[in-house]
Amino acid sequence: MTASRIKVTPSGASLGASVTGVDLSKPLETDEIAAIRAAWLEHLVLAFPNQPMSHEDLERFTQYFGPFGDDPFIAPIDGHPHIIEVKRAANEKASVFAAAWHSDWSFQDTPPAGTILHSKITPPVGGDTLFCNGYAAWEALSDEMKAKLEGLEAIHSAALAYAPDGVYGENDAKDRSMTIRAAPEARNTKAHPIVRVHPETGRKALFINPGYVKTVKGLTDEEAFFLLVELYGVTHDERFVYRHEWEPDMLLMWDNRCTQHMATGGYDGHARLMHRTTVAGP
Repeated sequence: MTASRIKVTPSGASLGASVTGVDLSKPLETDEIAAIRAAWLEHLVLAFPNQPMSHEDLERFTQYFGPFGDDPFIAPIDGHPHIIEVKRAANEKASVFAAAWHSDWSFQDTPPAGTILHSKITPPVGGDTLFCNGYAAWEALSDEMKAKLEGLEAIHSAALAYAPDGVYGENDAKDRSMTIRAAPEARNTKAHPIVRVHPETGRKALFINPGYVKTVKGLTDEEAFFLLVELYGVTHDERFVYRHEWEPDMLLMWDNRCTQHMATGGYDGHARLMHRTTVAGP
């Protein structure tokens, strides 16, 4: 069994693990894919150090875990319609991209199952990515709060980020090295249950995030605001957060169905480049 060479080392935090003993630049065996999926479902975020990969390698690895997802509002790289660049130039003055808690594309009708990010250029300092555990947040709630949340739906939208007047809208584009395509369609909304049952594990997780959630269906804006603030206070508690430190040629995959994440800065004067793919839901 080739999977027997794979070693999974938990991060020690509420989520996250490092995976070694596998070469992602080569086609994987069925048992290797199964072992990685099992580790992914258990640890939510997996890091694979020392993995030089071509575009084709990244595309092949992504499709082991599902079809490609749709990446709206960000232009793909030439010749590879399912790979987008997450980059920041050394002299860039725009705000750090994705520096707010979010779950990727949660405003879609069927949000993506996962995201895969491969490091090409990493700064010598800063640039960590934070992740939090939606399972642990749900389990930490009181029975009274759990009962209150059952049946409630959050209203998700990309307007704050990708509408023409959003954070990455028309006034932002001239200062940013990434090719972001803001559009009026970002104002569309989609309701999703606040308490989500994971389609593979059957576990309950909080499925909300401040990046894309506007309000809560059936509540006044004030009621929704105070409820969401309370829930974010639990979700982003340091007990449930993993800080990922990047290395060159590292691949990271995470489960969008039960996590949130955010980028951090701290590397002004240094370039950073990542290549990203999306695994379609459920």
